[in-house]
Amino acid sequence: MKARPFLRSPPFPGIARTVAAVSIVNDAVHDALAVPDSLLDQIAQARVGGTFWGHRRDGVKLVARAGCPFDGQGLGPAEIAILPAREPSRPVDPWSLLAQARSVHAPVEDELAIIGGLLGVPVHGPDGTVIAPERLRDAARQAIAAATYRDCFNGAVASAEDAVRQLADWRRHLDGNRDIAAASGMALWKREAMRRFLWDGDRSPPFLSAPAALRRARRAGGSLAVWPSRVPADLLEEARAKAVPIARVEDGFLRSKGLGAALTPPGSVVIDRQGIYYDASRPSDLESLLATHDFPPALIERARRLRAAIRASGVTKYGQEAGRMFDLPPGRRTVLVVGQVEDDLSVQLGGAGVAGNLDLLQRVRQAEPDAHIIYRPHPDVQAGLRRGHLSDAVVHRHADVLDTGAPLMTLVQAVDAVHVLSSLTGFEALLRDRPVTVHGMPFYAGWGLTRDLAEPNGRRGRSLTIDQLVAAALILYPRYLDPVTRLPCGPEIMVERLGSGSTSPTSWLIRLRTLQGKLQRFMTLSAEYLHG
Repeated sequence: MKARPFLRSPPFPGIARTVAAVSIVNDAVHDALAVPDSLLDQIAQARVGGTFWGHRRDGVKLVARAGCPFDGQGLGPAEIAILPAREPSRPVDPWSLLAQARSVHAPVEDELAIIGGLLGVPVHGPDGTVIAPERLRDAARQAIAAATYRDCFNGAVASAEDAVRQLADWRRHLDGNRDIAAASGMALWKREAMRRFLWDGDRSPPFLSAPAALRRARRAGGSLAVWPSRVPADLLEEARAKAVPIARVEDGFLRSKGLGAALTPPGSVVIDRQGIYYDASRPSDLESLLATHDFPPALIERARRLRAAIRASGVTKYGQEAGRMFDLPPGRRTVLVVGQVEDDLSVQLGGAGVAGNLDLLQRVRQAEPDAHIIYRPHPDVQAGLRRGHLSDAVVHRHADVLDTGAPLMTLVQAVDAVHVLSSLTGFEALLRDRPVTVHGMPFYAGWGLTRDLAEPNGRRGRSLTIDQLVAAALILYPRYLDPVTRLPCGPEIMVERLGSGSTSPTSWLIRLRTLQGKLQRFMTLSAEYLHG
């Protein structure tokens, strides 16, 4: 049987093992003594190694490798797990299996024995005697030293510590999907990406109609993943009445190069079990992180580096920017107002009573009567794909400039202040240390980082730093897919890819949607012209 590395990657569907591999078995023997105890402790804490992505089995009290003798007297068949020597087509998660076991029966160099030793479970060898814990730790060191390690995103040489960190990230990703029994509301053009986002190490949930998905989730005793804007409003009430947990799925904040209305597959999503980040009327997983999480120094430093990388790369939600910057009037306060898609749920649920783009623009003029105001419509609205269009004449009653072409982040950094309803542009402005006035209640308001004009949210009020906000919103909350390898990745890889222009391929659906938007915009502008 071909040797397998102890620290190995899950078999991500549709991705070659050579692409996903974080380790390769050595031909030469490396120094096992160089593997520190701290790394073994990190492996045990992260629970990675072996087939950690496998399915879980409950009620087991004794685990044995096939061929290794054991005494199972007093135990029922369901309480004994005998694992084959070869990795089966549907592997089991040895960490969850052994964590509940009273004893393990396997040779000292066996993965089951190594994991049992790291978990502190008594391990019996083929002769029936208990193997000393230090022998098991030595076996773990040898297993780790028997491989070389690589960065699966660029092929560079990596350390065992790097591999453990990557596997730990994947474990958190997969564990977060384990209870999702069905999905509904996922657009056809998003489903390939959503299968990867929702894969749990064994399977991806089926995409079903709302009633069928709810029935399946209820039968399985699992959760239902939904795209909130694409399922019936009464589905959530029905799920609550039937005690079916809901996992709301939405685009993340480092999305991809391009927007959803143009059918660009998401490079990042969030999966929220309490609510969703743009609905300020109820708690969300992100709001809970911001309100309660203990941000350790290492995480804050990671957030600081990530924010610096975002600023240096010029990455925004809308991808890398083109266009020409215009001159601003010297000696006069300049204010940028960012329009939004008016039927977007972030406006409906986080708008705090502001009735769309015109109302926002009027409020900004009232708040900034002497300022030079620049109005920037949302690109999906400007492209004719979504609601919220204001005619040039209406804009110029309240703003000095209607801008549709300047590089947005260049403009953000040039003006004296940015006004938003709930737009993510406000968050991106904060990343660049710009003053932001908020008229609604987006996730980044209420933490002492913005000038807030809406009624306070009683669940907020904790004072945060910008890097604590970044740590929660860009590191802990979302999930990412590398557009090159299609592997789950961290935000740093996504920023690097977006900064270099890497993106998902364009499909015929994307081209058709772009043509549809151009036609809709032509009809809108023609109607404006005909009606004066």
